[in-house]
Amino acid sequence: MALDKQVLAGQFKSIFDKVSPEANDETDPDILRQKVANELADAIYAFVKSATVTVASGIAVSTTGTATAQAGQTTNTGNGTIS
Repeated sequence: MALDKQVLAGQFKSIFDKVSPEANDETDPDILRQKVANELADAIYAFVKSATVTVASGIAVSTTGTATAQAGQTTNTGNGTIS
């Protein structure tokens, strides 16, 4: 899936709204900071994990086996893009 910065920004706003003094009974600043940190980390983790990584074709490979049953691995590095 393509990364959508607006979705992430919306999640951030929702996180900050939830920990605002008006929306929260918690008054301990350390607990509120930890809540924000945890929720931001979750949102960023999910955002990054939702990315599509596309690698250009043409990476050299070395194979072994028969014509119908081959195994192998790349022999060069490839460049990719994250979207």
